[in-house]
Formats: sequence, structure tokens, C-alpha cells
Amino acid sequence: MAAIGGAAAMWPLSARAQQPERVRRIGVLSNLSETDQAGQQFVAAFSKRLQELGWVNGRNVGIDVRWAAGDDALHHTYATELVAQAPDVILASTTAAVLALKRVTPIIPIVFAGVIDPVGSGLVTSLARPGGNATGFVQFEYAIAAKWLDLIREIAPGVSRVAVLRDAAIASGIGQFAAVQTVAPVNIELSAIGLRDTTEIEQSLAAFTRASNGGMIVTAALYTVNHSDLLVALAARHKLPAVYPFRRFVNDGGLASYGPDAVDPYRQAAGYVDRILKGEKVSDLPVQAPTKYELVINLKTAKALGLGVPTTLLARADEVIE
Repeated sequence: MAAIGGAAAMWPLSARAQQPERVRRIGVLSNLSETDQAGQQFVAAFSKRLQELGWVNGRNVGIDVRWAAGDDALHHTYATELVAQAPDVILASTTAAVLALKRVTPIIPIVFAGVIDPVGSGLVTSLARPGGNATGFVQFEYAIAAKWLDLIREIAPGVSRVAVLRDAAIASGIGQFAAVQTVAPVNIELSAIGLRDTTEIEQSLAAFTRASNGGMIVTAALYTVNHSDLLVALAARHKLPAVYPFRRFVNDGGLASYGPDAVDPYRQAAGYVDRILKGEKVSDLPVQAPTKYELVINLKTAKALGLGVPTTLLARADEVIE
């Protein structure tokens, strides 16, 4: 009887030891399409870093990805779907994704990896103390937009008119254009072109290029990252020296880009997700900005435009595409 009683006392401990590890759930809401190479790269970097931290998809964590492809309606639909699954935390790529999620949940932790102005957009109270249920990593600060104008003038010193493509419906679109305006000298004429409708963009650029000595700056926005090939093609069609916010545009044939490593915020976001899954509060994790920016120049495109890129600029470039 004593032996049986002792064995019975051990059953709960044995059963607990054999129970499978609890599977945590992570939602991912991307602003890109599922076929977008950069989008796949972002999610892969996020998943790889999670695995390095001990979270293996299919073993102790389940990752559910939704691709909104820059569509506002899809952002809302997929945000609702992800929240309905009650994940432990959600990774969101941009302001539009975070806003869609915050409309349907004030509780589930959200970590963002591609927001430009989280305070101005109302996503967080402050960078140091986000408050609420969202925090993460910003793409860049507005001051970088001023660098784009400097860059285009250095590559194409004859430019006296610059079309700035920006989304005036969002805080970051207004902020980026304002940063360019702040540093524009009196001999540079700026023209703002909206980033909402493809036909409108094409017509506006056609009108802009009726005069000579034009250049183009493409700001970061939901539209631009989902239509990088179109914007690069328009610049080539109108023979406009153009500067872009991310390397992907130069890879698609754009002239030059200056901006942060777009993949790194997703690796860092995995670190925040890890800390949240281990019990830290999202409101205690400060919003962080990138510390390194990269300059990429496409010499083939420069040659097609008849531009000679200064050797001093090439020496500063992190990558030169020939």
C-alpha cells in the first residue's frame, strides 16, 4: 500500500514533466504584398532572430502573417482577423498597420518596425515612454529628408526644380516635405506631388517635366514602397535625376538612395517580442531610432541620364551599382 501511495504521489509531477511546451502566438501585419521580395526578407529576418532567441516557429511559437499590400481596407480586415486569434503579440510594419490594429485592440502588445513618426501619428505618447500597447523601431528621423535634397544637388548640380512626391494625408508625409523645405535654398523651386493615385502622379510629373532642369525626391510612404518599380520607371521616362529613401529603389534601377537598413528594424523587433513574451510590458520599452544610414548609387542609371557622379560622393557610398 505504501509503495502504491508513493507512486500515486509521483503521477502529477511526471505528467507535468511530459506536457508539451506552451505554444505562444505571434501575428504579423505587413504593408507589402506576399510576392514582394523585400517583404519576405523582412519576415525572414524577424523569424530568424526569434529562432536565435529560442522561439522556433512550429515548436514553441506560431507565426501568422497577413499581407495588406498597401490597401487600407485590407489593413483593417487583416487586423481584425489577427486580433480575433488572440495572439500574445503582433508585429506591424508601418503606421497604417499599427493604426488598423489599435482600432481593434487597446490591449494586445504591438511592436512596429517601419513607422516614421509614431508620436506625430498618435501611436505613442513619447519615444522614451510610449504608453499604451505599441512600441518599436522607427525607420528614420525627419532630418534625413534634408539629406535627399543635398544629395540630388551634388549628383545633378544643374537641377533648379525638384518634384517632391509625398503623402499629405499622413503626418510623416507632411513632416518629410517640411524637412526638405527647411533646407531648400532660394534658387531651388519645390513642387509637391501627392502619393495617392497613380494616374494623378503620372499627370503631375508630365506637367512638371514640361520645364527643364528638374529633379525628383521620393519620400517614404505606403504608396512608394508598394510601387517602387513604377516610380523608378517614371523617373527614367522623364529623365529625372531622382533620390529615394530606401535601397530597394536603386536595386530596381533608381539613381540613388539614402536611408537606413530596412531589414535591421525587423531583427530588433524580434528582440522586443522576445522580451514581451518573457513578461516585460510593452509600455516600458522605448521607441528606438536607427543609428546607421547607407548611401547607394547606381552608376548605370547615372550614365543613362548623362550624369557624372563626383568621385568624392562615390567614395562616401556604402554601395555602388555598376
